[in-house]
Amino acid sequence: MNAYLNNYQQNQIRTASPEQLLILLYEGAIRFLKQAKMAMEEGDRVTKLEKISRALAIITELSNTLDFEKGGEVAENLDALYAFMARELTRSNIENDPKPIDTALGILTELHEAWCQAAEAAKSGSDQNQEFGDQSAAESGQNRSISVAL
Repeated sequence: MNAYLNNYQQNQIRTASPEQLLILLYEGAIRFLKQAKMAMEEGDRVTKLEKISRALAIITELSNTLDFEKGGEVAENLDALYAFMARELTRSNIENDPKPIDTALGILTELHEAWCQAAEAAKSGSDQNQEFGDQSAAESGQNRSISVAL
């Protein structure tokens, strides 16, 4: 069963759009932090460390892929949020305190929801543009893609 799940996840990643990949990364970080919090509550320090480390790896990757030239102020704000979450998760791990995990979960959840909405809006705009036939997105006044700060 695990091999089938792994194959499914690999296919999902290979066929995902950039927006979908971003959403999958947020979902992974959220999942790992929930698992870290549960491990912390159960006194399982090894699992807590592993899950916080995996969430930190995702947050670091999100930060490393920001395009400050295209993203401007949005990219700078995201970078500051990612740095804040990294500090909070490090503090949570050192102090064995779940509150910083809750803080990071709140931020990640809000960002996840915002990217989901942006991806859906871009998809809707793209679907609407296809109804115009040969008319380009610029001619129809619709933007066919979202500007992702990646």
